Amino acid sequence: MSSSSYLRRFFHTTPSETGPIKLTQKRIYILPTRNGVILSIVLFAMLMGAINYNNSLTYILTFLLISVAFVSMLHTWRNLYGLYLDIGKCTPVHVGSLIEVPVSISNKGSQTRLALNIAWPNKEPIQFDLKPNELQWVKLTLPTDHRGYQTLGKLTIYSQFPLGLFHAWSRLQFKQDCLVYAFPAKNGQLPSKNSQQDGSANSGMTGSDDFVGLRNYNSGDSLRHINWKALAKEQGLFTKQFSGNQSDELVLSWNQTGSTDTEQCISQLTRWVIEAEQAGLRYGLHLPGQRLPTKQGRSHRHQCLSALALYRK
Repeated sequence: MSSSSYLRRFFHTTPSETGPIKLTQKRIYILPTRNGVILSIVLFAMLMGAINYNNSLTYILTFLLISVAFVSMLHTWRNLYGLYLDIGKCTPVHVGSLIEVPVSISNKGSQTRLALNIAWPNKEPIQFDLKPNELQWVKLTLPTDHRGYQTLGKLTIYSQFPLGLFHAWSRLQFKQDCLVYAFPAKNGQLPSKNSQQDGSANSGMTGSDDFVGLRNYNSGDSLRHINWKALAKEQGLFTKQFSGNQSDELVLSWNQTGSTDTEQCISQLTRWVIEAEQAGLRYGLHLPGQRLPTKQGRSHRHQCLSALALYRK
């Protein structure tokens, strides 16, 4: 590796990488800690005193302490060397919540790794130990302040084991972003009916008042409308159909929010998507330039919230 590559890594300008990443000798840096600097000054003073007074015992003690310091430096460096780090998939959260990022650290060697620390920049580190051939998952958190994809930043793993005289570290940048949903509005009341302005009304929607018959089950149908008795009798999977004034399907559109502010519209629609899913409704989402069909379920909820989080006017 060229000297420019070393400098680029040292000053934290390494490009994003996909895991797992192995900590090789080119990735690990080591410098003396404050205690290490103080010890160096003390040892230098002892060496000068030994030379000045030609004292054999002072020579022996000085070189013995220097040997201990060098052995300590080697153990601190080896505490990180050969570790494998990878990053798991983070679960989307809403703006204002903490992202939990799972990070795996694997010790494939025969040496026990003690007092390891891992953290994001300027965050409280998590300390852990690794036994030989052990893989351990650590959950790190990051605050969120905007919707859309959030860059995770550089991850630092470091150690000062065993004597705290040296600080060995490695910084890693994983090629992964976490999705952050928009912040849901405080008002969770759903629209009473579909907006006619965007042509989303459907006269053939399934109501919820009077039972009118059965139809074949479609993916996304409400579980409370499934004919469980017929399923228990091995007659097939059917969904109950109802008629009435109250619709069991809903299309959420931009015009229904009654706002011209983009962020307020997104916040309100985010709340409605959450409420519609909790109410067991089949719902669709109409955004300017994008329409999601009427469905139900966790995957549909994620699809709708993702579309809102990534929307750009």
